[in-house]
Amino acid sequence: MAAVSDRLPAFPWDKLEPYKKTAAAHPDGIVDLSVGTPVDPVPQLIRQALIDAADSPGYPTVWGTKELRDAITGWLRGRLGASAAEHRNVLPVVGSKELVAWLPTQLGLGAGDKVAYPRLAYPTYEVGARLCGAEAVVYDDPTELDPAGVKLLWLNSPSNPTGKVLGKAELVRIVAWAREHGILLFSDECYLELGWEAEPVSVLHDDVCGGSYEGIVAVHSLSKRSNLAGYRAAFVAGDADVLGELLEIRKHGGMMTPAPVQAATVAALGDDLHVAEQRERYAARRAALRTALEAHGFRVEHSEASLYLWVTRDEPCWDTVAHLADLGILVAPGDFYGEAGARFVRVAFTATDERVEAAVKRLG
Repeated sequence: MAAVSDRLPAFPWDKLEPYKKTAAAHPDGIVDLSVGTPVDPVPQLIRQALIDAADSPGYPTVWGTKELRDAITGWLRGRLGASAAEHRNVLPVVGSKELVAWLPTQLGLGAGDKVAYPRLAYPTYEVGARLCGAEAVVYDDPTELDPAGVKLLWLNSPSNPTGKVLGKAELVRIVAWAREHGILLFSDECYLELGWEAEPVSVLHDDVCGGSYEGIVAVHSLSKRSNLAGYRAAFVAGDADVLGELLEIRKHGGMMTPAPVQAATVAALGDDLHVAEQRERYAARRAALRTALEAHGFRVEHSEASLYLWVTRDEPCWDTVAHLADLGILVAPGDFYGEAGARFVRVAFTATDERVEAAVKRLG
């Protein structure tokens, strides 16, 4: 076991502990904006669906119920513009982080293979490569990579941490390049429904992929849009051959979404009202924090989507973390997401209205 864990980087969040203690010592308590975890209630109709399905004594299936697959394909067609989506193009997963971390291993990648992801990125892409012994490579523009040995290409739009959105024309270009070189493309689109100054587009949109999912898969989660981080409700969609292989592997591994969570997912994907209401909450928090941060001397870059503001005072990120911790505010240092973030911090606007208001006052 030590040999496997030795492949992994140090868990970054442990480095924040001293600053968390500083922020917690504030007389009015900590405002924790370091992690994008939902804090608002799970919508009632989703909770009711979970309760109604609580009497589930038998094993669930890895592929999910027909009702779940119907809900996912219907959402793909209606929300993402993926008009050709069928049951064979979908697969439930036990939260998107599990999928990201174990995907290279489940694809059979290893030494000599390359896994590519953005230079500024969610750390779990690198973890997935390291777990299977593949080489992790970063890019600014994936089409400028040497394609030799690249077996898996990660896109992330909207981006965590920057909130940057890849436009439709850019996605078309990248999909064409990946197909030309026989590279499997996975697009992490977990923040797609949280566009603020841009309208995120899926790689599965007909205009991007030409109505064919060959060589492309999109990753989606209900954690952010529906406050279901605690449910571990997510799914992948796209290339039927790729998903069919993953389905067989995951059957052997017992990677099953619990039956009540499947029922809750059906309810969540069938209702748009709670998504709109949650967006309104996030929009108000985002606007308040952005105004306060800019008045405090920060510059906001990208951040046109997602649940974060990517900000800088043009100083080392840990200096910024320390400064804000003295105000009782905890944020994530940009270097958690790659060396290119060394002068930025990521500010989540997932705290309660009361905590966001406290942060705004302290920044003032």
